[in-house]
Amino acid sequence: MSRKDIRLYGAKRCHKTQFYIQLLSERNLDFEFLDVEKEETAAQELRALYKTGKLHFPTILIKDKRLRNPSVEEIEKWSDKKGIHAT
Repeated sequence: MSRKDIRLYGAKRCHKTQFYIQLLSERNLDFEFLDVEKEETAAQELRALYKTGKLHFPTILIKDKRLRNPSVEEIEKWSDKKGIHAT
């Protein structure tokens, strides 16, 4: 399976994660949601992104750029910088 350019690591129960799911969907940005509470592989991937090894979610990866709890402006900025546009 190929990875999407935008990956959202979070938990279904988390209101911030739900906000990002809605935001990315409304902006028609193709993304992959990884539930770190239900998918051990996703949890391990997220832990590997941080020196502490903790589950810092929500975290959004836009290609190789890691954003933790980003603002709408940051998501737009990095999507543009990385050449990702609405589908």
